[in-house]
Amino acid sequence: MKVGYIRVSTEEQNTARQEVIMNELGIEKLFVDKISGKNTDRPQLQDMMNFVREGDTVIVESISRFARNTKDLLELTEQLKDKGVAFVSKKETIDTNTAAGQFMLTVFGAMAQMEREYILDRQRGGIACAKAEGKYKGRKPIGVDEKTFSEEYKKLKNGDTVPKLVMKKLNLKPNTFYRRMHEYEVKHGIVKEK
Repeated sequence: MKVGYIRVSTEEQNTARQEVIMNELGIEKLFVDKISGKNTDRPQLQDMMNFVREGDTVIVESISRFARNTKDLLELTEQLKDKGVAFVSKKETIDTNTAAGQFMLTVFGAMAQMEREYILDRQRGGIACAKAEGKYKGRKPIGVDEKTFSEEYKKLKNGDTVPKLVMKKLNLKPNTFYRRMHEYEVKHGIVKEK
């Protein structure tokens, strides 16, 4: 059976272009994820991996739709190989039924990973330059005004409330809450800066 897998990063993105390709290739069963490809924890991908059987062929429009890094790509294709399932990527003309296809899969996967690392390096470099020029301040702190935080802090220290309730009231996650607590205590001389 020819099994197709389509992925777009968000609900708003259109799958039409990939669907046209799948129709042209005679796909019999299609799985579609509208989620980031940063890892393999994708519902339709997992359903597809469970669905395929020996003799099936998984077809994708491009490697980047299937996996975003070499490790995931190689692990997924190895799982398919163990089940006796072939993998075909239309854009890169890869077919794991052939030795050349297996080799090209590894090469393209490595290149995609390298490009992603380059992008992250450029991003880090840009942030470092912006920081040096005083233009980058990082993410804006989560908006809880000083007065409200101070009131909740006093209630907490008096035993009138618990951290979980304060976090909920201020809409803060634990890491942010405890960091803000420490900043507040340093600012008001309750504790010394570490």
